[in-house]
Amino acid sequence: MEQTSAILSAVSIANMLVLGVLMFVFGRMYVRTKAQLPLGMIVFSVMLFLHNTIGAYAYFSMSQLFSHEIFPYLLGVHIAELAGILIFLKITLD
Repeated sequence: MEQTSAILSAVSIANMLVLGVLMFVFGRMYVRTKAQLPLGMIVFSVMLFLHNTIGAYAYFSMSQLFSHEIFPYLLGVHIAELAGILIFLKITLD
Protein backbone atom coordinates (compact mmCIF):
# COMPACT_ATOMS: atom_id res chain seq x y z
CA MET A 1 0.00 0.00 0.00
CA GLU A 2 1.23 3.44 -0.82
CA GLN A 3 1.77 6.05 1.85
CA THR A 4 -1.00 8.28 0.47
CA SER A 5 -3.47 5.39 0.52
CA ALA A 6 -2.51 4.63 4.10
CA ILE A 7 -3.00 8.27 5.11
CA LEU A 8 -6.39 8.42 3.38
CA SER A 9 -7.45 5.22 5.10
CA ALA A 10 -6.27 6.51 8.48
CA VAL A 11 -8.26 9.74 8.11
CA SER A 12 -11.34 7.74 7.06
CA ILE A 13 -10.94 5.51 10.12
CA ALA A 14 -10.57 8.60 12.35
CA ASN A 15 -13.81 9.93 10.84
CA MET A 16 -15.49 6.59 11.63
CA LEU A 17 -14.36 6.76 15.26
CA VAL A 18 -15.72 10.29 15.74
CA LEU A 19 -18.97 9.34 13.99
CA GLY A 20 -19.28 6.31 16.29
CA VAL A 21 -19.03 8.63 19.29
CA LEU A 22 -21.66 10.91 17.75
CA MET A 23 -24.02 7.97 17.17
CA PHE A 24 -23.59 6.92 20.81
CA VAL A 25 -24.24 10.46 22.10
CA PHE A 26 -27.33 10.88 19.91
CA GLY A 27 -28.55 7.42 20.91
CA ARG A 28 -28.34 8.40 24.58
CA MET A 29 -30.16 11.64 23.78
CA TYR A 30 -32.95 9.76 22.05
CA VAL A 31 -33.37 7.29 24.92
CA ARG A 32 -33.68 10.13 27.41
CA THR A 33 -35.91 12.49 25.41
CA LYS A 34 -37.66 10.39 22.71
CA ALA A 35 -37.27 13.44 20.44
CA GLN A 36 -37.10 13.00 16.67
CA LEU A 37 -34.03 15.20 16.09
CA PRO A 38 -31.53 12.72 17.59
CA LEU A 39 -32.96 10.00 15.32
CA GLY A 40 -32.26 12.18 12.30
CA MET A 41 -28.75 12.85 13.56
CA ILE A 42 -28.18 9.12 14.03
CA VAL A 43 -29.26 8.46 10.42
CA PHE A 44 -26.99 11.30 9.23
CA SER A 45 -24.06 9.86 11.23
CA VAL A 46 -24.72 6.33 9.95
CA MET A 47 -24.67 7.54 6.34
CA LEU A 48 -21.36 9.36 6.85
CA PHE A 49 -20.02 6.30 8.66
CA LEU A 50 -20.99 4.14 5.67
CA HIS A 51 -19.33 6.62 3.30
CA ASN A 52 -16.09 6.44 5.28
CA THR A 53 -16.25 2.65 5.58
CA ILE A 54 -16.53 2.29 1.82
CA GLY A 55 -13.78 4.89 1.33
CA ALA A 56 -11.35 3.21 3.74
CA TYR A 57 -12.00 -0.16 2.09
CA ALA A 58 -11.46 1.33 -1.35
CA TYR A 59 -8.20 2.99 -0.35
CA PHE A 60 -6.94 -0.25 1.17
CA SER A 61 -7.95 -2.64 -1.58
CA MET A 62 -8.25 -0.63 -4.78
CA SER A 63 -5.54 2.04 -4.58
CA GLN A 64 -4.09 0.90 -7.92
CA LEU A 65 -7.36 1.87 -9.65
CA PHE A 66 -7.21 5.51 -8.44
CA SER A 67 -5.25 8.18 -10.23
CA HIS A 68 -2.55 9.17 -7.76
CA GLU A 69 -2.85 12.82 -8.72
CA ILE A 70 -6.31 12.92 -7.11
CA PHE A 71 -5.14 11.70 -3.67
CA PRO A 72 -4.22 15.17 -2.32
CA TYR A 73 -7.73 16.41 -3.16
CA LEU A 74 -9.35 13.37 -1.54
CA LEU A 75 -7.18 13.90 1.51
CA GLY A 76 -8.31 17.53 1.69
CA VAL A 77 -11.95 16.45 1.53
CA HIS A 78 -11.52 13.85 4.28
CA ILE A 79 -9.58 16.24 6.53
CA ALA A 80 -12.28 18.89 6.05
CA GLU A 81 -14.90 16.25 6.91
CA LEU A 82 -12.95 15.26 10.04
CA ALA A 83 -12.71 18.90 11.11
CA GLY A 84 -16.43 19.39 10.55
CA ILE A 85 -17.53 16.36 12.51
CA LEU A 86 -15.10 17.19 15.34
CA ILE A 87 -16.68 20.65 15.57
CA PHE A 88 -20.11 19.00 15.41
CA LEU A 89 -19.12 16.67 18.27
CA LYS A 90 -17.85 19.57 20.37
CA ILE A 91 -21.06 21.54 19.83
CA THR A 92 -23.13 18.43 20.62
CA LEU A 93 -21.28 17.78 23.87
CA ASP A 94 -21.59 21.41 25.06
